[in-house]
Amino acid sequence: MNTMDKQSKPDLLVVDNLVKYFPVRSGLLQRVNAWVQAVDKVSFAVKKGETLGLVGESGCGKTTVGRTLLRLVEPTSGSVSFEGKDILKMGSRELKPLRRDMQIIFQDPYASLNPRMPIGESVMEGLHIHKIGQPKERWEIAINMLKKVGLEEYHARRYPHEFSGGQRQRIGIARALAMNPKFIVCDEPVSALDVSIQSQVLNILKDLQSEFGLTYLFIAHNLSVVEHISDRVAVMYLGKMVELTDRESLYREPLHPYTKALLSAIPVAHPGQTKERTILKGDVPSPLNPPTGCRFHTRCPIAVSQCSQEEPQFKEVRPGHFVACWLAE
Repeated sequence: MNTMDKQSKPDLLVVDNLVKYFPVRSGLLQRVNAWVQAVDKVSFAVKKGETLGLVGESGCGKTTVGRTLLRLVEPTSGSVSFEGKDILKMGSRELKPLRRDMQIIFQDPYASLNPRMPIGESVMEGLHIHKIGQPKERWEIAINMLKKVGLEEYHARRYPHEFSGGQRQRIGIARALAMNPKFIVCDEPVSALDVSIQSQVLNILKDLQSEFGLTYLFIAHNLSVVEHISDRVAVMYLGKMVELTDRESLYREPLHPYTKALLSAIPVAHPGQTKERTILKGDVPSPLNPPTGCRFHTRCPIAVSQCSQEEPQFKEVRPGHFVACWLAE
């Protein structure tokens, strides 16, 4: 399926003004004296069958967005609509059947697998919770999913510590697939793997997307990886969305200065090739006390006085190209 076909598809997931603040408590009574603004008024949509890449520096709120969408972390405010239903308004009874359609692949597969449970049972665990099939059918589904990701039936009786990092990540993918989901949050699934293993896991994800019609939110900080797998790319900085467009436009002509700085840091492919680097000065401000106006203005090489006084709106400046920058217009 090409990019134009995916753009014509309906929205599977719509996120509107998503906010997540974490309280900071202190004192004997553990009173709240500050808030960590992890995600602040983030809006985007994911079309059915596409892969939306979500990138940014560590601590910018990418993982919090992914976990809040699935209500693994409860949001502060906003709305998340999946197939037209606002999942943030659902009770636990309504939400349980929806969890079959929305799965996650965690960044650290070893931490997300029970070390005392054979991996075949780990893959079947969701099927057991949702009462899908009989024990024999669940086992057959688990074995089939393990084979889909390049493992064999005898692996199902082994424990997590007996596998390499790449194999454990494949197990995490198989576990998510076992529920036959429509949407998967891939939370930096290849960041801890060797480069050669990264490409294998990415190819598995792309093949499975074609076979099962999956929709991905692919969270990463490696822009080279995102370019390989994504149809559209969203860029976050300090809890805010700063740019969103299709992959070709972002890598060919980025509009936000932060995006330009990220792209300039990608290593060149050929030893003799050089390119101009944009070196950002200073450190990322604290989400406890973010700057006024544009949150990037303290490090921006082209900031003007308006940037520190007024916050730019995240709006469409070209067809399908959204950006939050006073100078991008």
